[in-house]
Amino acid sequence: MSEILLRLDGVGKVFPPTVSASQRLGALLRILRSGRSGTGTPVLDDISFEVRRGESMAVIGANGAGKSTLLKIITGVLAPSSGQLQQQGSRAALLELGAGFDPEYTGMENLRMNATFLGLSQRQVDEQLDDILAFADIGASIHEPVKHYSSGMVVRLGFAVVASVRPDLLITDEVLAVGDESFQKKCIRWIEQYLDQGGTMLMVSHNMYQVQKLCRQALWLEDGAARQVGDVFDVTQGYLAWHERQDARDAASGSGHGHPELYGVSKLNIAGSDSTAGGEPRLAMGEELVVDLQLRSPDGRAPVALVGLVRADGTPVYGVASDHDGAQGSQVASDTYHYRLRFSDLSLLPGGYVVRGHAMDPEGLRVHDTAEVSFTVTGRSRELGLVRLAHRWESS
Repeated sequence: MSEILLRLDGVGKVFPPTVSASQRLGALLRILRSGRSGTGTPVLDDISFEVRRGESMAVIGANGAGKSTLLKIITGVLAPSSGQLQQQGSRAALLELGAGFDPEYTGMENLRMNATFLGLSQRQVDEQLDDILAFADIGASIHEPVKHYSSGMVVRLGFAVVASVRPDLLITDEVLAVGDESFQKKCIRWIEQYLDQGGTMLMVSHNMYQVQKLCRQALWLEDGAARQVGDVFDVTQGYLAWHERQDARDAASGSGHGHPELYGVSKLNIAGSDSTAGGEPRLAMGEELVVDLQLRSPDGRAPVALVGLVRADGTPVYGVASDHDGAQGSQVASDTYHYRLRFSDLSLLPGGYVVRGHAMDPEGLRVHDTAEVSFTVTGRSRELGLVRLAHRWESS
């Protein structure tokens, strides 16, 4: 079993009330007396996970979920209000690159000072100086005061210094979203090499492609709590599906809403699938999707069944009606007809989806009622889009 470099056990953070001067003074006195501020605003609650040597973990979540606060606790900027934090080995943080630079000093002077703060001796700095300067690639500006630098030049120098240290644990917060495209690619290549050589990383990012590319594990924070921890594909796919459904809150939900005198949807479900704790069906890529649909008829005539698949954000994927294929429903009661639609070898890419069942009149002219069921497709894939198309790469 590999060495644990970082472990959090029940870590929580509460910010003391600071609206008025008396509240700030009271919070300060409580901290001095007991080490706790008492009441306040909770921003993290019961966070537990560990990162072992050679692993890479991502922290994801919406803005305000608590990601930055968690990193500040891990890097020692903030102290936790509860729980335990244990760390082993050296660490370096790629947070606000260049934040520790003195604008009055030259780039070279800042380079040497920051490298020393990160644990390099002057001899080690001298030995690696050419590599650091080549990575930063800011030319003669290295001898100019940092206050004359563009933001991109500051980022280049900051990353180059941290890259020279090669810590046991690398901590990064959206740093790959800064700088020009060529420099971002250089940073990605360095991180991939660092991980290939046994490095360990904790990464915060909103870019799910980079998260899946660089990390093996993920922690999903929501409102300061850990909603999901585990395999990076499982966590990020759940997070993306949740986001898509947040964007589609105004869509129709759950059950049929037609009038009793019209053709309606009595039941819609996905047959034979595993479900999450919340009851939502989960299907693996390539698995079979079986849709069961019961339609209600006011006059004893079989309605037309229309089934559509849409992405959770409402993007249409596919639709088919029973009369297109000449399919007949089974009459299971005097006013009820059952339809089963089977999609073998499901080609949907991982993400959140909705199957919609519609009841149409027997002539197929008008939709009278609609129901929908959400489901998630899982799988280890970084392909883009909605469906997997058969393909092969060929040499020219």
